[in-house]
Amino acid sequence: MNFDQVLSAIGGFGRYQKILYIWICLPNVLLAFHMMVSIFTGATPPFHCRDSSSPGAGNQSSFPGTLSQNWSASSDSSCFSSGVLLQDNRTERVPCGQGWVYSTETFQSTVVTEWDLVCDKAGLNSLSSSIYMFGLLVGSVVFGAMADRYGRRFILLLSIALQTVFGVAVAFAPNFPVYVILRFLVGTTISGVIINAFVLGTEWTCTKKRMLAGITTDYAFGLGYMLLAGIAYLIRDWRKLQLAISAPGFLLIFYIWVLPQSARWLLANNRSEEAIALLRKAALVNGRVLPPAVQVEKILGGGKQSHSAVDLIRTPQMRKRALILFYIWFVNVLVYYGLSLGVSRLGTNLYLTQFVFGLIEVPARSLVLFVLPLSRRFSQSGFLAVGGLACLLMLVVPEDQSNVLAGLAMVGKFGITASFAVIYVYTAEIFPTVLRQTGIGASCMFARIGGVLAPLINMLHNHSPATPLLIFGASPLLGAVLTLALPETADRPLPDTVEDAENWDISPSPSPEKKNPEMSEDFSPSASSTDEQELRHLANQA
Repeated sequence: MNFDQVLSAIGGFGRYQKILYIWICLPNVLLAFHMMVSIFTGATPPFHCRDSSSPGAGNQSSFPGTLSQNWSASSDSSCFSSGVLLQDNRTERVPCGQGWVYSTETFQSTVVTEWDLVCDKAGLNSLSSSIYMFGLLVGSVVFGAMADRYGRRFILLLSIALQTVFGVAVAFAPNFPVYVILRFLVGTTISGVIINAFVLGTEWTCTKKRMLAGITTDYAFGLGYMLLAGIAYLIRDWRKLQLAISAPGFLLIFYIWVLPQSARWLLANNRSEEAIALLRKAALVNGRVLPPAVQVEKILGGGKQSHSAVDLIRTPQMRKRALILFYIWFVNVLVYYGLSLGVSRLGTNLYLTQFVFGLIEVPARSLVLFVLPLSRRFSQSGFLAVGGLACLLMLVVPEDQSNVLAGLAMVGKFGITASFAVIYVYTAEIFPTVLRQTGIGASCMFARIGGVLAPLINMLHNHSPATPLLIFGASPLLGAVLTLALPETADRPLPDTVEDAENWDISPSPSPEKKNPEMSEDFSPSASSTDEQELRHLANQA
């Protein structure tokens, strides 16, 4: 029997796994807080130059005539003082010499108002978001490698602890450079939580339930998305808001006692006794009986075959599929965060729009559960097309039609969110077993590059409002076309080796009993050598 068959024997998604997913979902709520909080803490309220006669010190002031957010913050009228009379009776505008006055109608304070990130410094705000996203890229490499060595549980606990400490520290940042550095460190820990929570959950869940279980954790992210809108509505000061979203992480200290290690990782690191004890505990909680320990240890032992990321592009078919998947991952994250972080430019109520943007993720991910079993390829292509077309349609809508723009943005968010849910499953099924973990890791790195570029592309709006939408619209449409060149994986056995992947389109489908064991949940007392080989790959790569 292979590891998936062992999981089926003890209950592949029983009470033990459901409790585990509750523990996994809680940090996902906090992840949404940290990922989206810059929409509020980094917002730019309406402002104008401070006159030398303006009373009081500080940057905060309410001024009449401001009924809504003015997103032409870098316009000449806001960045220059009124004309100065010269000797030849000519007037000349000069940059603000006394600083700026900011409206407090919507925000009491933001990082923009505290450190004057407007006009010639406006780009620093978007740059800080890109540096934060770069932290996610660094974290995926650092914490991913550490998890392979020290275990999923320890690195997940460490990531949550560091995320909480650095998140609270951000609220006390004395200046903008320190703020950026601390946000970067928070970003690295975000990847540590995402990767290890996802892997820990999937390594304890039988194959047939992994898609449902994975999307369940995505619902938790959507919940955090919506909750953030309410918290930000109640707390308008950026330091207090940052503290409010970070401090709850201290409540997760009880995870030290309730979060289990991955039995698959323990087996891969020759800690069989601990793995057997965990499997026996899971079987007891699920009301099942673990097969004899000797039998399990015999099957789960094995060596590790040598494969590297180079194997992803060594052969023609693998190279084509890997490059297409890398691009789709890049586009998904680029457009997802491009739309999410650009919500403030829609001209509607920021808090309500943020709430709806989170709410729209629920039907998007729910729809995936129904259409994904029918076709992976057409689901992926269709959702990408919906996201891209919605962004392009926004180009022809007048700026004063804010409700129409917001509606199209939500359709785009719907499509790209659903596409995001599909790509996780599709990628795992296209890459062969011997390269599955490597392929997903490489895909995530390209995704993080999209996250780094999203704030920078949004910054182009100040110079050319159509450019970001053109990029966010055209790139998913290209991805939708490229997806059609990928193989269909629904109801098909998955490739084990690179050779299987190369011959996938030309070889006949094997008989049911020879299908990839990852797609089988049925427990059988006997296992083929292919089952044993796959388990060794999975256990050692887990």
